[in-house]
Amino acid sequence: MKRLLVLVALLTLAAPAAFAAPPAGKGKPETSTSSSSGQGAAVLCKQQRRTMGMSAFRALYAPTGSPKAAFDACLAKLSTQVATDTKNAAKECKAARAKDPDAFKTTWGTNVNKANAFGKCVSSKAKEAVEQQQEATLNAAQQCKADRAKDPDAFKTTWGTNVNKANAFGKCVSSKAKENGDSQND
Repeated sequence: MKRLLVLVALLTLAAPAAFAAPPAGKGKPETSTSSSSGQGAAVLCKQQRRTMGMSAFRALYAPTGSPKAAFDACLAKLSTQVATDTKNAAKECKAARAKDPDAFKTTWGTNVNKANAFGKCVSSKAKEAVEQQQEATLNAAQQCKADRAKDPDAFKTTWGTNVNKANAFGKCVSSKAKENGDSQND
Protein backbone atom coordinates (compact mmCIF):
# COMPACT_ATOMS: atom_id res chain seq x y z
CA MET A 1 0.00 0.00 0.00
CA LYS A 2 2.85 2.35 0.86
CA ARG A 3 4.51 1.69 -2.51
CA LEU A 4 1.27 2.39 -4.31
CA LEU A 5 0.90 5.78 -2.59
CA VAL A 6 4.48 6.72 -3.46
CA LEU A 7 3.92 5.67 -7.08
CA VAL A 8 0.70 7.69 -7.34
CA ALA A 9 2.42 10.73 -5.79
CA LEU A 10 5.31 10.51 -8.27
CA LEU A 11 2.96 10.17 -11.24
CA THR A 12 0.90 13.09 -10.02
CA LEU A 13 4.01 15.26 -9.91
CA ALA A 14 5.53 14.00 -13.16
CA ALA A 15 2.47 14.28 -15.40
CA PRO A 16 2.13 18.10 -15.36
CA ALA A 17 5.85 18.50 -16.03
CA ALA A 18 5.69 16.15 -19.00
CA PHE A 19 2.83 18.08 -20.58
CA ALA A 20 4.37 21.48 -19.85
CA ALA A 21 7.58 20.86 -21.80
CA PRO A 22 7.41 21.01 -25.60
CA PRO A 23 8.46 17.91 -27.54
CA ALA A 24 12.12 17.69 -28.51
CA GLY A 25 12.95 20.07 -31.35
CA LYS A 26 9.65 21.95 -31.00
CA GLY A 27 8.86 25.20 -29.26
CA LYS A 28 11.02 28.24 -28.75
CA PRO A 29 14.67 27.80 -27.81
CA GLU A 30 15.79 29.23 -24.51
CA THR A 31 17.07 32.78 -24.95
CA SER A 32 17.58 33.90 -21.39
CA THR A 33 20.83 35.75 -22.14
CA SER A 34 19.82 37.33 -25.40
CA SER A 35 18.44 40.78 -25.88
CA SER A 36 17.22 42.89 -28.72
CA SER A 37 20.82 43.99 -29.19
CA GLY A 38 21.81 40.46 -30.12
CA GLN A 39 24.20 40.04 -27.21
CA GLY A 40 23.11 39.56 -23.65
CA ALA A 41 24.95 40.87 -20.64
CA ALA A 42 26.31 37.42 -19.77
CA VAL A 43 27.89 37.05 -23.21
CA LEU A 44 29.43 40.51 -22.96
CA CYS A 45 30.78 39.83 -19.45
CA LYS A 46 32.30 36.52 -20.56
CA GLN A 47 33.93 38.27 -23.50
CA GLN A 48 35.37 40.94 -21.22
CA ARG A 49 36.63 38.35 -18.72
CA ARG A 50 38.25 36.32 -21.50
CA THR A 51 39.79 39.35 -23.22
CA MET A 52 41.16 41.21 -20.23
CA GLY A 53 41.97 38.25 -18.00
CA MET A 54 40.53 37.32 -14.63
CA SER A 55 42.72 39.59 -12.50
CA ALA A 56 41.92 42.69 -14.56
CA PHE A 57 38.24 41.69 -14.75
CA ARG A 58 38.10 41.37 -10.96
CA ALA A 59 39.99 44.64 -10.51
CA LEU A 60 37.43 46.36 -12.73
CA TYR A 61 34.21 45.02 -11.22
CA ALA A 62 35.02 43.78 -7.69
CA PRO A 63 38.55 44.72 -6.61
CA THR A 64 38.21 43.10 -3.20
CA GLY A 65 35.62 40.49 -4.12
CA SER A 66 35.53 37.01 -5.54
CA PRO A 67 35.38 36.10 -9.24
CA LYS A 68 31.66 35.43 -8.82
CA ALA A 69 31.15 38.86 -7.24
CA ALA A 70 32.99 40.43 -10.19
CA PHE A 71 30.85 38.55 -12.70
CA ASP A 72 27.66 39.48 -10.83
CA ALA A 73 28.71 43.15 -10.76
CA CYS A 74 29.47 42.99 -14.48
CA LEU A 75 26.07 41.44 -15.18
CA ALA A 76 24.30 44.12 -13.18
CA LYS A 77 26.13 46.93 -14.94
CA LEU A 78 25.84 45.55 -18.46
CA SER A 79 22.19 44.49 -18.07
CA THR A 80 21.33 48.08 -17.22
CA GLN A 81 23.53 49.34 -20.04
CA VAL A 82 21.93 47.04 -22.64
CA ALA A 83 18.44 48.03 -21.47
CA THR A 84 19.33 51.73 -21.68
CA ASP A 85 20.81 51.30 -25.15
CA THR A 86 17.65 49.53 -26.29
CA LYS A 87 15.41 52.29 -24.90
CA ASN A 88 17.54 54.98 -26.55
CA ALA A 89 17.46 53.10 -29.85
CA ALA A 90 13.67 52.82 -29.63
CA LYS A 91 13.38 56.58 -29.07
CA GLU A 92 15.68 57.27 -32.00
CA CYS A 93 13.76 54.91 -34.30
CA LYS A 94 10.42 56.31 -33.18
CA ALA A 95 11.58 59.82 -34.09
CA ALA A 96 12.84 58.65 -37.49
CA ARG A 97 9.56 56.85 -38.17
CA ALA A 98 7.57 59.97 -37.24
CA LYS A 99 9.56 62.12 -39.70
CA ASP A 100 8.91 59.99 -42.76
CA PRO A 101 7.02 56.72 -42.24
CA ASP A 102 7.37 55.51 -45.83
CA ALA A 103 11.12 56.11 -46.00
CA PHE A 104 11.48 54.47 -42.59
CA LYS A 105 9.67 51.33 -43.76
CA THR A 106 11.71 51.21 -46.95
CA THR A 107 15.00 51.63 -45.09
CA TRP A 108 14.40 49.20 -42.24
CA GLY A 109 11.65 46.81 -43.31
CA THR A 110 12.72 43.39 -44.58
CA ASN A 111 9.51 41.43 -44.95
CA VAL A 112 6.86 41.71 -47.69
CA ASN A 113 4.80 44.49 -46.09
CA LYS A 114 7.78 46.09 -44.28
CA ALA A 115 5.90 45.77 -40.98
CA ASN A 116 9.05 44.68 -39.15
CA ALA A 117 10.82 48.00 -39.76
CA PHE A 118 10.62 49.31 -36.21
CA GLY A 119 12.00 46.13 -34.65
CA LYS A 120 14.82 45.91 -37.17
CA CYS A 121 15.71 49.55 -36.56
CA VAL A 122 15.76 49.18 -32.77
CA SER A 123 17.75 45.95 -32.74
CA SER A 124 20.29 47.28 -35.23
CA LYS A 125 20.87 50.57 -33.41
CA ALA A 126 20.96 48.94 -29.97
CA LYS A 127 23.43 46.31 -31.15
CA GLU A 128 25.66 49.01 -32.61
CA ALA A 129 25.62 51.00 -29.33
CA VAL A 130 26.39 47.91 -27.24
CA GLU A 131 29.26 46.93 -29.54
CA GLN A 132 30.75 50.44 -29.37
CA GLN A 133 30.61 50.45 -25.57
CA GLN A 134 32.08 46.97 -25.37
CA GLU A 135 34.94 47.96 -27.66
CA ALA A 136 35.57 51.15 -25.68
CA THR A 137 35.69 49.16 -22.42
CA LEU A 138 38.04 46.52 -23.80
CA ASN A 139 40.36 49.14 -25.31
CA ALA A 140 40.37 51.11 -22.06
CA ALA A 141 41.16 47.97 -20.06
CA GLN A 142 44.09 47.23 -22.35
CA GLN A 143 45.42 50.79 -21.95
CA CYS A 144 45.04 50.68 -18.17
CA LYS A 145 46.72 47.27 -17.94
CA ALA A 146 49.71 48.69 -19.81
CA ASP A 147 49.81 51.80 -17.59
CA ARG A 148 49.57 49.69 -14.43
CA ALA A 149 52.38 47.40 -15.61
CA LYS A 150 54.75 50.36 -16.15
CA ASP A 151 54.49 51.70 -12.60
CA PRO A 152 51.97 50.05 -10.25
CA ASP A 153 52.47 52.52 -7.39
CA ALA A 154 52.05 55.60 -9.58
CA PHE A 155 49.03 53.96 -11.20
CA LYS A 156 47.35 53.43 -7.82
CA THR A 157 48.15 56.97 -6.72
CA THR A 158 46.83 58.46 -9.94
CA TRP A 159 43.62 56.50 -10.25
CA GLY A 160 42.76 55.10 -6.81
CA THR A 161 40.16 56.98 -4.81
CA ASN A 162 39.47 54.74 -1.82
CA VAL A 163 41.64 54.12 1.24
CA ASN A 164 43.66 51.21 -0.15
CA LYS A 165 43.50 52.43 -3.77
CA ALA A 166 42.10 49.03 -4.81
CA ASN A 167 39.63 50.71 -7.14
CA ALA A 168 42.36 52.26 -9.32
CA PHE A 169 41.91 49.89 -12.25
CA GLY A 170 38.15 50.35 -12.35
CA LYS A 171 38.44 54.14 -12.19
CA CYS A 172 41.02 54.12 -14.97
CA VAL A 173 38.94 51.88 -17.24
CA SER A 174 35.78 53.86 -16.59
CA SER A 175 37.45 57.16 -17.39
CA LYS A 176 39.25 55.93 -20.50
CA ALA A 177 36.16 54.07 -21.77
CA LYS A 178 34.17 57.30 -21.57
CA GLU A 179 36.93 59.12 -23.47
CA ASN A 180 37.10 56.34 -26.09
CA GLY A 181 33.31 56.19 -26.37
CA ASP A 182 33.00 59.94 -26.78
CA SER A 183 35.72 60.08 -29.43
CA GLN A 184 34.03 57.23 -31.39
CA ASN A 185 30.73 59.15 -31.45
CA ASP A 186 32.29 62.29 -32.93
